[in-house]
Amino acid sequence: MLQDLLSLLGIYKLYEKWLWFQIKDGIKPEHVAIILDGNRRWASQKALTPWIGHHFGADKIDALMDWCIELDVKSITLYAFSTENFLRSPKEVEELLKLIEGKLRSTLENKSIHENKIRVKAIGRVDLLPKSTQALIQSLEESTKEYADRFLNVALAYGGRAEIVDATKKIANEVENGKLNPENIDEELFEKYLYTAHMPKQDADLIIRTSGEERLSGFLSWQSAYSELCFVDMNWPDFRRIDLLRAVRTYQRRKRRFGK
Repeated sequence: MLQDLLSLLGIYKLYEKWLWFQIKDGIKPEHVAIILDGNRRWASQKALTPWIGHHFGADKIDALMDWCIELDVKSITLYAFSTENFLRSPKEVEELLKLIEGKLRSTLENKSIHENKIRVKAIGRVDLLPKSTQALIQSLEESTKEYADRFLNVALAYGGRAEIVDATKKIANEVENGKLNPENIDEELFEKYLYTAHMPKQDADLIIRTSGEERLSGFLSWQSAYSELCFVDMNWPDFRRIDLLRAVRTYQRRKRRFGK
């Protein structure tokens, strides 16, 4: 109610301009990762079924992409569907997967993706997804594989521990087949086997989680080692440009030490 009133009064627009003035000349995060949390909570507050919240959350992604391009963020990683999400009710999982397919299909046809040369990739145990979803992922990845100006990762059937386990299995297989000397295994080599190996910068500079929860829930377990974390109170469907600008301002005000 208060937000609607302030918006009508134009205060949010003034605040947006002030925030932009504060951050526009500062160092922007190159890789922003977002945990899209709070869709179900948002729906519950409005007495709606959970998947309606997911629909409103999915609609927010296009706006987010525009905001990030405006900020010249080169890479975005979105936590959309975890391996644990398969444990939700069969009806919700079904609706979620239908929504994911619809979003993948619209992304494939999105002119902005091609105009901005955005390479799109699904990261996670994609083989756990329905064949129809896998086919859409393959089409989307194939149509954008030559792009290198920007990167959009969608974490589907994703788990941070699973990613590390899968990378370890690949390395172990190469060692067993004599293709890799164990003495040559270091952090730099290990990163070449992660889901994000296609990116110029795998580590996330800034990780944002909506809904007020203050944990990463296995998101980018390796890539988040030195990330700046920003937890915001609103649920994902309510996320605004103002909130992204505030998160970037928080990022700019922190002194990054990288463990030193």
